[in-house]
Amino acid sequence: MAKIYSKKALASKNLKPDKEIVSFLLNYSQALTVVKIEEKSFEIIAN
Repeated sequence: MAKIYSKKALASKNLKPDKEIVSFLLNYSQALTVVKIEEKSFEIIAN
């Protein structure tokens, strides 16, 4: 089993996301606000 996990061919180096996906993730992260109240946290998306 050690040989199965030691293979480096499983990771791909040619990761090129689409411009639409990058734009969506950036817009989502800018709209996301996390509010912590006592022990709880609330995620608010301002759209």
